[in-house]
Amino acid sequence: MRLLRTNDAAALSAAYLRNREYLAPWEPVRPEEYYTEAWQAADMVNRLAATEAGQGFPFGLFAGDVLVGRFNLTGIVRGPFQSAGLGYWVDKQYAGRGLASAAVKVLVETARDELGLHRIEAGTLLHNIGSQRVLLKAGFEQIGLAPEYLKIAGTWQDHNLYQTILHDQDA
Repeated sequence: MRLLRTNDAAALSAAYLRNREYLAPWEPVRPEEYYTEAWQAADMVNRLAATEAGQGFPFGLFAGDVLVGRFNLTGIVRGPFQSAGLGYWVDKQYAGRGLASAAVKVLVETARDELGLHRIEAGTLLHNIGSQRVLLKAGFEQIGLAPEYLKIAGTWQDHNLYQTILHDQDA
């Protein structure tokens, strides 16, 4: 796993095309252009600008040169909050092998040790049991239910909210 770069646009496009149907129930409806290398390159420019500003970090999980997962720390807020959101997916051919759990654990350590964050939040669709297991294995706890939280697959859907606290109370 490593920070994504602008020259990863082709790998991102290929991964999204390969997983388009698989990811559709879990993601917002995407415009057709989203699946192109040009769209992914432009998105990477924006995400890396956010990285430069300390507001987000896009990571890719690779098997050789093939992107097999995407993990994003987003919406980083500093000051007294010191928090970020987490989003992720793993390629359909690699799902169920523990890769997401291992990658999320690495991101938790990175957020704590390198970014100095205090908290990470993530949300899952109510029926996304696999993602809930990933979060629980990585030390997250469920903190609530958010009605109509995100528009996923064209419908406003409820989400379970999870968080992990990265530092002791005194830190």
